[in-house]
Parts: sequence; C-alpha cells; structure tokens
Amino acid sequence: QKIITKKQKSINTLIIAPTRELAIQIDQQLEGLAYYSNVSSMAVYGGGEASAWDKQKNALKENADIIIATPGRIITHLNFGYINLDKLEHFILDEADRMLDMGFHEDIVKIMSYMPQKRQNLMFSATMPSKIKELADKILVQPEEIKLAVSKPPEKVLQAAYMVYFKQKIPLIKELLEEKKLESILIFSSTKKNVRAVCADLIDNGFQAKSIHSDLDQSRREETLRQFRSKKYPILVATDILSRGIDIDSIDLVINYDVPRDAEDYVHRIGRTARAESTGVAITFISERDQNEFSNIEKLLDCQIYKIPLPTSLGEGPVYNPGKRSRTKKNKIGKHSHSSNSKFKKKGARNFSKRNNSK
Repeated sequence: QKIITKKQKSINTLIIAPTRELAIQIDQQLEGLAYYSNVSSMAVYGGGEASAWDKQKNALKENADIIIATPGRIITHLNFGYINLDKLEHFILDEADRMLDMGFHEDIVKIMSYMPQKRQNLMFSATMPSKIKELADKILVQPEEIKLAVSKPPEKVLQAAYMVYFKQKIPLIKELLEEKKLESILIFSSTKKNVRAVCADLIDNGFQAKSIHSDLDQSRREETLRQFRSKKYPILVATDILSRGIDIDSIDLVINYDVPRDAEDYVHRIGRTARAESTGVAITFISERDQNEFSNIEKLLDCQIYKIPLPTSLGEGPVYNPGKRSRTKKNKIGKHSHSSNSKFKKKGARNFSKRNNSK
C-alpha cells in the first residue's frame, strides 16, 4: 500500500534475486498484483538482446516503482550513473542463501552503498548458515526474525530411491521412462557438465529432451522453459537453477540424477512436482559416494525413504550403508526400508517397481 500511495516518482523498491528466471517470475507476479493500480515494475537481468538493455535502462532512468534485478546486471547499470536510489524505501533480498552460494556477497554490499541509510530491509532465506547471519547483521537494523517450520515435501509427492552405480543411471532412466505415458519429466543434476551429458545420452537413446543451465543465453533459456511448459517435449534436464522459486505446473516425475549436497535443496527439487491439486513422483539415484548426503536428507525429513530394488536386467547396486563405504554389491535395501509417505508403503513401492520392470 505504501508503494501504491506514494506521491513522488522514484524507484521505491529494489528486489534482488539470484537468477534471471526468478527475477522474471517475481516480475510476472507483480504485474498481476498491480494490474488495477498505477504501480510499474521491471525485471533487470543479463543475457538478453541489445533491445532488452535499452528497455531496462529506460525503466531505471524513468524510475519504475519496483525493480527486480540480478546482482551483476544491476551493478552494471549502477556503474553508468543514471540510476537514482536516493528515495529507495524498500530493499529485498530473495533466496539470500543461494546468492551467497553463488558468490554475490560483494555485489550485494556494493549495491547497498548506493542506497539511503534509512530504508526497510527484508531478507528471505531457506537456510541460516553463519554467512547469512553475518549478512543479516550488516543490512538489518533491529530486525523482526520470523522462523517457519522446516520445509517438508508436499504429501502428494510419492518419494522413492534406487541404489545405483554410476554406469546404471542412464539404463535405469530408460527402464523408468520407456513405454510410460508421462508428459512432463524434470531431471536434476548438480553440475552443468552432467546436465549436458545426461541430455545427450537421453537423446541418443531416442528420448525427446532438452537441457537448461547457466551457460545458455537468456533467450534460449526462456524458449526452453516455454516449450517445456507447453509440453512441446517431455523431458527437461536442469541444474538447481530450476529447483528454487520457479513455478512449473503438472510435472509428473522428478528424478534426482544425483543427490543434492544441501538437504534442503532436495525439498526444493521434489517440490516441483505435486503442485496445486496434482500428485507426483520423485525418485533419487543414490550412488556409493552420495549415501551420507542422502542420509542427511532423511534426517531433515525425519523418515526413511523407500529404496526400490533395481530391475533385474540392471544387476545389483550398492548397499545403503551411510557412514561406511559399502564393500558388497548385494542390494538388500528393499527388505528393511520404509516409506517416507503414508501413501507409499512397501506394497505401493513394490507395485511401482513392478510397473517399471514390466515391458
């Protein structure tokens, strides 16, 4: 309401987000909220065409009410000297922990140097490590701290995992997807290199797939997301650039090609499925070296996630024995694991495994 009723024309609110996709999505939501008001907003991010730069520049010079920006691009504009933040009233950091993970600490400090001392600061973070606390101490003045309960996956997400050796991962994806009528599958991997390799392997095996990661220019990333949302192709392989804040409806299956290093990233990843009223399935591939990380995920969720035995055609995988290196290939997981979801008890998991093994 303060933004809507303000009397002077100036940049009122600056929102900093870690990725272009999130900045665009926030801007789209603001457009909907401000539809019946005179409040203007602009997403400021890199990777676009020259015309996008000019549009951003004009919005900044003409003092759009709300600016949503990625750190690097807003600093580039600030360096040219035509942005006036003297009247800024609200400064918001979204996904602050992810921005620090991406190395944006110095950029954030530099951006703040252009702002008036008196302003409202808001910081949103999924986790609160020491670096985030240090940043909070720098930018917040006598803050109100609001802690929400540890995020948990939606109840409608059916979770399961497979114990695999690296060479079994692509054959297992084939087993899971062949002859299945799934319209929307999101596969997460932690590195750009793996994302490209997995996508190429899937294409070589006859699947329609595309990849998205930070090396793609903005126009390609936007087009890839648009085509995936519109079901032009069924499989998208992505880094964690899509795990937080990106809203994609009706995803049937999420596959964690590798286990995320941060336990809460697991929650963000599998939260891409079972949106709104729909249900979804999330499957994680656990290799020998990923077992401790997956154990941390189970501790965060306060439950064990059912380990489905591998299809017989793939042979046996490693034993789930976090904290100790597995010395045997015999997979006994299915005999003693329990589901993380009341709707996915052993019987349901065995049926799921049976469906994936049958041709």
